[in-house]
Formats: sequence, C-alpha cells, structure tokens
Amino acid sequence: MKTPPGLQALIDDGVIDEVMRPLKSGKEAAVYVVRAGDDVRCAKVYKDMAQRSFQQRVQYQEGRKVRGSREARAIGKASKYGRRQQETAWKNTEVDALYQLRDAGVRVPEPYGYYHGVLVMELVTDADGHSAPRLGEVELAPEQARGFHRFLVRHVVKMLCVGLIHGDLSEYNVLVAPDGPVIIDFPQVVSAAGNNAARAMLLRDVNNITASLGRWAPELLDTWYAEEMWALFEAGALHPDSELTGEFVADDRVADVDGVRHAINNAREEALIRQQGREAAAEAD
Repeated sequence: MKTPPGLQALIDDGVIDEVMRPLKSGKEAAVYVVRAGDDVRCAKVYKDMAQRSFQQRVQYQEGRKVRGSREARAIGKASKYGRRQQETAWKNTEVDALYQLRDAGVRVPEPYGYYHGVLVMELVTDADGHSAPRLGEVELAPEQARGFHRFLVRHVVKMLCVGLIHGDLSEYNVLVAPDGPVIIDFPQVVSAAGNNAARAMLLRDVNNITASLGRWAPELLDTWYAEEMWALFEAGALHPDSELTGEFVADDRVADVDGVRHAINNAREEALIRQQGREAAAEAD
C-alpha cells in the first residue's frame, strides 16, 4: 500500500521496513500494520487536534504533569506555543502510560518506541495470527466471562496502584488474545490522585466491563468491585494482590456538619488562647 505521510519518516530512519495495511482509524489516531525486519507490529499515528473528533475535556487533563514550568504556563495561557505543547503532551500521555503500566504488570501492548509522533507497539493477534478481536465482538461461555472479568478487575487494580485510571475503558478497547484480554487506548488516562473526577471515571470503567461481560454471566451485574477498590485506594490499603469480594456497603451516615464546625471553632479558639498566652509571657520577660 502507499505509505501514509506520518510513517514515511520511520521508513527513512529504518525503524520500520514496510506498511502492510491499515488496521483501524479512530477518533484519536489511525493504526497501521507494519513490518520491522521479521517482526510484524503496529504503528499508531496520532491525528492533529484539528482532525480529531474527540475533544480534549478539562476533566481528562486535570492532574496531569507537564514536564516544564514554561510549558505549564504556556498551556495555561492557551498561547500558540502552549497549544503546541498541549498537543505534544497529549500524544506523549499514552506512550508514558504504556511503559509505566507494562512495568507494573498490566496486560497492555508491548511498546517498542515513539518516533516522530508515532507509537510503534505490539500487534495483538488471535491464535491464527490475525488481528485480535475486540471484547464486544466475541461470544463467551459463562465461565469465560467470569474469568475475563476477574482478569480485567485485577488489572484495573494494578493500574490504580500506580495512580492511573483508564478513563474510557469498555468492550471496544479490550482485545481478546489467546492468553487473555489486552487493554488498549490510553490517551485519555487520568491521574487517580490528582483528578477530581477520578472516582467517577473508575466506576464507569469497571461498570462498562461488568455490563458487557454480564451478558454472559448475569451474576456479575450484582458486584461492586469499583466501589470496593476505590474505598481501599482512598484508605491507602489497596495493593496489586488485594483480595476483592465484589461486595460493598456504602456509608449512608449523615455527616454531622455542625459538630465538625463546632470542633474546628473550638480548636481555633484554643490555639488563639495559647498564642495570646505565649505573647503575654514574652512581654513579661
């Protein structure tokens, strides 16, 4: 096939040898099957901001770190330079997340490098060597669905333990490989500790997967894994091997706002009295 403009630089640099065929074109990027020596891989070419239908929402960007103070100021001012830096940061987000999650043992495509704005990574295949189907494209036996659910919940926990939430997890960005599900597409990944919408996004991610697999194993629809793991995360008690039950009882107790306010006022008054006492003692000396 004709080499797409975004991949010609990789051929010129010897990173890949051939573009074999397009794999998919989505709202954020176009993915191609490429050959690098004897290996068949895929290359993800990110679309420019003007071409993307996916609008970068503030809730996804909140809590993300920018590598330099100048870049952070420029992005905040939305200057021309800042928009370029924001675009670069958006493209780097998935790359950084893939390496971090791979090191944490999360089943994601193996990244092989990031060149000229193109991510080269593992091509996930089925048992016959064809591109692996998405989770929403396969029929499952109840036991398979339960196994996939356990697997994905465990890997969401691993992600959360390194402070990341997928942010857009569903049956459309989970591939089914012979050795189990593979989670893909991370440009919208969010910071669990730095994003005010993190809990809502985690619940949505897990509930999407539960609803999908619940078609084959309906008892999954009565589980509460997202709420359970978030409660453990907030308490600092979540670990990659934490045993989850899927059960969760919400705290419905009404907060005693007046009591809390009274305690705060008492503490302030005590602090003021101590400060006045120290100042009087200092004057006496």
